[in-house]
Amino acid sequence: MQLFYQPELINGINTLDSEESRHAIKVLRRKEGDAIDLVDGHGKFYTAEIRKADFRKCEFEIVSTKEEPKRNGFRHLAIAPTKNLDRTEWLVEKAVEMGVDRISFVLCQNSERTVLKTERLVKKAVSAMKQSLKATLPQIDEMMKLKQFISSCETAEKFIAYVDFDNPVHLKDCLKTEQHSIILIGPEGDFDPSELDFALESGFQKVSLGESRLRTETAGLAAVHLLNLFS
Repeated sequence: MQLFYQPELINGINTLDSEESRHAIKVLRRKEGDAIDLVDGHGKFYTAEIRKADFRKCEFEIVSTKEEPKRNGFRHLAIAPTKNLDRTEWLVEKAVEMGVDRISFVLCQNSERTVLKTERLVKKAVSAMKQSLKATLPQIDEMMKLKQFISSCETAEKFIAYVDFDNPVHLKDCLKTEQHSIILIGPEGDFDPSELDFALESGFQKVSLGESRLRTETAGLAAVHLLNLFS
């Protein structure tokens, strides 16, 4: 199934943007009267029929609508972006394919990347959403300072992954079904001890992701996988 994305479907916009129109008409050679499948990023699938096969602004008419099945719980990943932006893009892509509801980026004392533009990351997320046949686009937040982010968290289950091989508490043993869960992943140099202390004082629980020391993006994906097992 080839999905097209139009986030304004809920507002009655029945045209594809220029990029999606070109792909539908020029690449896939869709014609007037052909059926296409769309998602709005808000949890709905649509079947439509092309009314005007214009590669600049393809017009369609909605034939049917279907809701994406609801999941239990809410999966929120907060992570320090990697120095190599390709790794962060890879993480966003794979996390969306696997299943995540929100991705937040945090600026830590040991962060090697201090500036992050999310526009390209959103495009990666849209592509991954369509690739994995999902209809909901995860929320992707602009980067904020770690302590500011921690202070804004009001979720029921709050975890911080920290490289501490003396910590026997694994994330998988702490998660509960049907909960709003958030997991914090630090930068390549991990969290500063003062940041860890602040998180713990703010209600976060220190957890392990296993015996191996993982790259930041690997740790993020491992955490997303575990969140999916309990949602």
